[in-house]
Amino acid sequence: MNPILTVFTPTYNRAHTLGQCYESLKRQTSKNFIWLIIDDGSSDGTEQLVKQWMKEGIVSIQYHYQHNQGMHGAHNTAYELIQTELNVCIDSDDYMTDDAVEKIVAFWSQHGDDCYAGILALDATTDYKVIGCKLPEDKPATTLMGFYTQGGTGDKKLIYRTQVIKKYPPYPIFEGEKYVGLNYKYMMVDKDYPLLIMNEIVCLVEYLADGSSMNMVHQYRKNPRGFAELRKVGMCYKPGIKAKFKEAIHYVSSSMMIRNGKFLKESPCKGLTVLA
Repeated sequence: MNPILTVFTPTYNRAHTLGQCYESLKRQTSKNFIWLIIDDGSSDGTEQLVKQWMKEGIVSIQYHYQHNQGMHGAHNTAYELIQTELNVCIDSDDYMTDDAVEKIVAFWSQHGDDCYAGILALDATTDYKVIGCKLPEDKPATTLMGFYTQGGTGDKKLIYRTQVIKKYPPYPIFEGEKYVGLNYKYMMVDKDYPLLIMNEIVCLVEYLADGSSMNMVHQYRKNPRGFAELRKVGMCYKPGIKAKFKEAIHYVSSSMMIRNGKFLKESPCKGLTVLA
């Protein structure tokens, strides 16, 4: 039987944490998946480690090396390579619950439909405490932005239909920058498709001190073009005038940082940008 799910992991010099993810995939109660590793320019022996795992033959592994482009560049490559119906990103410092693949595949087999973008599930800390709040129990589906605008909190796990996620533009790559928020694509998907709600923990998360989640202010300063592009999408797709105006403020800020004199002309919402 051909696998339904690709678990993809972007990694950059994380050979010291990647083994934890591998061990969790070895323990999966269902082997109906492919593990796609996008090595984003590692120089710490990641390739040798992965090739050793490939020889073990316990998990179906695909390995792809590229020069460093940042997390979003690794996602671009993953979406180009994935051929399975569903995909989910598990970061190099995170790992899956032992029955995650089984739950995802069974849930999609029962509830999946072309009208959905995929599945929204739960992340938890390593002691199985749900990050933020649980998902709504009173409805079958929601958009990602809809969940957060209605009071949802905490990181959640996104399992997308590959056919859907490939429909939207790739993350933009800017010379000298390594970050564009992954929400860039998710906001576009939200306008066209909801996500099925699965109130099950599928990923265990540990926020490392050198991870992108813990260094957002630093990322903002180092990657102003990427953030400006993200804010343009936010002005178009975020629900509500308040949220759009906040995006306009950040867009102006990023544009000032890169001294972009054409930022008003390039803005998709010129009125909001003038106010910002």
